[in-house]
Amino acid sequence: MIPVRGFEDKTVAVFGLARTGLAAARALVAGGAEVALWDENAERRASAEAEGLPLVDLTKADWSGFAAIMLSPGVPLTHPKPHWTVEKAQAAGVEILGDVELFARVVNAAPEGKRPKVIAITGTNGKSTTTALIGHICAEAGRDVRIGGNIGTGVLSLEDMHAGAVYVLELSSYQLDLTSSLKADVAVMLNLSPDHLDRHGGMDGYVAAKRRILLNQGKGDTAVIGVDDPWGQRICTEITAANRRTIVPISSGRAIGRGVYALNGLLYDATGERAVEVADLLRARSLPGRHNWQNAAAAYAAVRGIGVGEHEAVEGLMSFPGLAHRMETVAMVGAVRFVNDSKATNADAARQAMASYPKFYWIAGGQPKAGGIESLEDLFPRIERAYLIGEGAPEFLRTLKGKADAVESRTVAAAVAAAYADASASGEEAVVLLSPACASFDQFADFEARGEAFRTAVGGLQAAPAKEAKA
Repeated sequence: MIPVRGFEDKTVAVFGLARTGLAAARALVAGGAEVALWDENAERRASAEAEGLPLVDLTKADWSGFAAIMLSPGVPLTHPKPHWTVEKAQAAGVEILGDVELFARVVNAAPEGKRPKVIAITGTNGKSTTTALIGHICAEAGRDVRIGGNIGTGVLSLEDMHAGAVYVLELSSYQLDLTSSLKADVAVMLNLSPDHLDRHGGMDGYVAAKRRILLNQGKGDTAVIGVDDPWGQRICTEITAANRRTIVPISSGRAIGRGVYALNGLLYDATGERAVEVADLLRARSLPGRHNWQNAAAAYAAVRGIGVGEHEAVEGLMSFPGLAHRMETVAMVGAVRFVNDSKATNADAARQAMASYPKFYWIAGGQPKAGGIESLEDLFPRIERAYLIGEGAPEFLRTLKGKADAVESRTVAAAVAAAYADASASGEEAVVLLSPACASFDQFADFEARGEAFRTAVGGLQAAPAKEAKA
């Protein structure tokens, strides 16, 4: 745990008592603060109370007594409209903070010689893989690395800091909206495409939230920015003009004059006087496809930014075991490969997996995002058959009508059974791909739970372990 100091003998309200909120409450108490916890979910309130953490009904509380409120990232700050806690805080002049902001203040308060390194990663797609990849490379290079944020462990639950530590943090736009003082030694912005627009009031608000990862950087810091989309290109141009930090553009489909890029599976370092080939990514078994080449370029640039050597960086790329729920082969059943890409919660993320296979049986659906799957139409000819689940099934069925064979399966288990029956009947090697292009919240707590439901359903088919699958 990282104790949060600066609120000694003051009371901080905490709203939202899932992983992030509880971790923040514990860290504030450890730093000497009083806390007042609340959640609209009775089970979460009971969990906090069982730990001995004090509950206060914030709907009835006197807000003038709070020094700040710590909001969980899922709480709307501005759109579609401010949450009632936000309105109460603003009316009372109470500062609104997130857990990453609390972490940043702890880092900033540390003596300069005792501050850890911070690598912060955001983007619409690929940030979890890139975060895990950077963490893996740093660990293999012998660094004392801690990985958290939007992936796995809440940032304040990570081990306390020292000068030799490296914090590798995945940051969502929701977290960044609540962050103002984070100064990342390396900030990575992978890519930008429309997502979560309802929470940010449109694309401009979404881009502005993501761009906050670059706040406060200065001389000696590194910004790694994907330039394969127009938003990234514009941001890179704008901060290059400011000329205050080391800027490393990255690309996964074209040669660029300066930066790190992947071309036809080869990784080039063009940060020096000339471009040098540093790795053959076709040999990196857990990084297939152009989207993973962008992740690899970003990870390579990021770790080089904190002094990891070229050889160590490349070795880490090659030994990366992959990330659960992201193009993860969970099993082979006969000649049928089952691929768990549950983390694909929007169409752009699903595109990355779909483009990696010439033919596949597709399990898709859930809580649909704006635009649905219409942007994937060029990939519909690759679909042998689609098995549609959850809330988005009827909409997706209409989109696919006349363009790809599709049926409503409703549940993950039913989709797995039907896809396996069809794939095995083909008599050929086949891929069953769970890449939903949707959020999971209509049927599951999160994408991890959806991926585990897929794994369980596949296990029911008496699957062989994934490690026995053919390459």
